[in-house]
Amino acid sequence: MHHNLLLILGLLFSVFLLVMVAQRIKIAYPIFLVLAGLGISFIPGIPRMHLDPDVIFLIFLPPLLYEAAWYTSWNEFWKWKRPIALLAFGLVFFTSTVVAYSSVALIPGFTLALGFLLGGIISPPDAVAAATVMKGLPVPKRLMTILEGESLVNDASSLIVFRFALAAVMTGSFSMEEATGQFFLVAGMGIVVGLAGAHIMYAVHRFLPTTPAIDAALTIMTPYILFLAAEQFHFSGVMAVVSGGLFISYRSHEVFQTGSTRMNMLGVWTTLIFVMNALVFVLIGLALPDIVDGLGNYSIADGIKYGLIISAITIVLRFLWVFPASHVPRWLSATIRKEGSPGWKGPLVTGWAGMRGVVSLATALSIPELMNENGVPFPLRSLIIFITFVVIFITLVVQGLTLPFIIKWIKIGEIDQYASEHEQRTGIQLRLNRVALKRLNEKFSAEVAANELVGLLVKDLQHQTDVIQQRLDSLEYDGAEKEEERIEHYNHVLLDIYAQQRKELFAMRQNKLFTDEEIRKAELQLDINELRIADAGH
Repeated sequence: MHHNLLLILGLLFSVFLLVMVAQRIKIAYPIFLVLAGLGISFIPGIPRMHLDPDVIFLIFLPPLLYEAAWYTSWNEFWKWKRPIALLAFGLVFFTSTVVAYSSVALIPGFTLALGFLLGGIISPPDAVAAATVMKGLPVPKRLMTILEGESLVNDASSLIVFRFALAAVMTGSFSMEEATGQFFLVAGMGIVVGLAGAHIMYAVHRFLPTTPAIDAALTIMTPYILFLAAEQFHFSGVMAVVSGGLFISYRSHEVFQTGSTRMNMLGVWTTLIFVMNALVFVLIGLALPDIVDGLGNYSIADGIKYGLIISAITIVLRFLWVFPASHVPRWLSATIRKEGSPGWKGPLVTGWAGMRGVVSLATALSIPELMNENGVPFPLRSLIIFITFVVIFITLVVQGLTLPFIIKWIKIGEIDQYASEHEQRTGIQLRLNRVALKRLNEKFSAEVAANELVGLLVKDLQHQTDVIQQRLDSLEYDGAEKEEERIEHYNHVLLDIYAQQRKELFAMRQNKLFTDEEIRKAELQLDINELRIADAGH
């Protein structure tokens, strides 16, 4: 046990080093994760890791789905619900069906139920991979919203397909009519359980005297509670997690009202999801030798061949679906035609952004090893996992490395009319400052006159408001680009000053001029200031 734990920690550390290299050379880190997983399997003498399928599914999938729901904007999600639904449901079922029949024709011994199982596993693209690859690139906001919304919902729809196909393999029977009815029942009741559980967690966060640490711990527990509660009633735990995550995310401003709580949760969840992504690929690296041995009558060359063909099928299917789905509704509806046209560039980026990732891998690893208590092995389990890994490898490496060049080459611009990020941020701050000044003048007018500190606050806010208004006005003229350059230089100056202030705080700690508690508070304020500038730079 200690040896295995030390091994996993060492491999994780090595993967983290690779991620640092990826950041240095500006390549999306999920690409390095899949390369690391493959590389681990080639290490001489590497111990083989036995993975419990139920544990893989339960430990990894609920938080991964919950985190995706948490960072989804409900307003934007609802605005673009039509293209999201076409991709998240239509494309998933289309891909699953074509992959199912193609794999039966391609792979000897493959049944239709196994084909749908494979289709359900590899049909959903990965939001983390797409967002990481396109970070910092001029991608239209509409496309990013659609891709993020698609990845959230298609995880749910594909996992439901996976569960039905798994049941068909285990029982040996399948009825499309019965499965369709069960699909809506299981998904719908999963949503009901998720919303009910989310309301309970909302009340706990909102009305009980929690602390930032308790709030963070409860948010980690929530996806597991929602998932297990739905599964207990044989409903969709995936839909419960997604719906519950969307609800709590939408009401987060009421639930998490302090900055310390939100900052603490951001740090906890960012770390947790990053480690989980890395750990899944470390585990597949350790399990690959056993998977290869379990291929049976199929050689490694056969597995690679099948994986390459199915990868090509999934990539082509996405394009065959995306282009008509982007334009046919516009031909049929005058209302939809009022939206900005995505042209050919939008569907091209959306089609090429279908990279598979950690959810597909965790789902494949969750396939049970045995069909029943009599010890009958699950048919072609190792081959399905091997093909899944090949599909993830091809889509992440090939599409992930080429997508930035395609985006730069076609020079895609914003499809819809949006104010620039800096203009929006400046406008928000202007309105917040005006609210603060109004509140001070209406409720604390006596303090403004009698308390020198409150008076200085009013003057400081008024000065900030005047500067922000001038900055906002300057963005409306032709000199907006020069203004952006000045702001960038201004932020650079601030960051340099903060770095020197950190050194001074360190000197204060060494010289014991002030207590560590007060120095830590000052460091936290610097963290907040730097985070504000970092957010402004993205």
